[in-house]
Amino acid sequence: MIEITRSAIDTGVILEQLNSRAAGAVCLFLGTVREMTAGRRTIALEYEAYPEMAERKLAELEVEARARWPILEVVIVHRVGRLELGEASVAVGVNSPHRADAFEACRWLIDTLKQTVPIWKKEEWADGTEEWIHPGKPDSKPGA
Repeated sequence: MIEITRSAIDTGVILEQLNSRAAGAVCLFLGTVREMTAGRRTIALEYEAYPEMAERKLAELEVEARARWPILEVVIVHRVGRLELGEASVAVGVNSPHRADAFEACRWLIDTLKQTVPIWKKEEWADGTEEWIHPGKPDSKPGA
């Protein structure tokens, strides 16, 4: 399941999608809106995307992940619109017969998504300033 949505991310639905008797591992990553980034206080984030383009790129990542690891299911949901502190902005889930493959595939998917998928993030800072972060531009540190 690949989805760009304005709705809150429902982890229960995602976990149900990943439920399989063939899977010995389910890995679910949630990216959430944090308060502090590189020493600056965030009050909210806003995400924008051209959904058809972003979903097409996400589907390409799914195909590549399936070629690299023996994963059974892939779920990627990215939220757009204004998000408050603590809300989930992205969910990446995979299941696999073995945990190492599930962990590796999940990490590769989120890291590659952040670098290549055309989804833009606007940081709204507590001092009243704003900054757009484009795909491929690193956050405060790798893996942030």
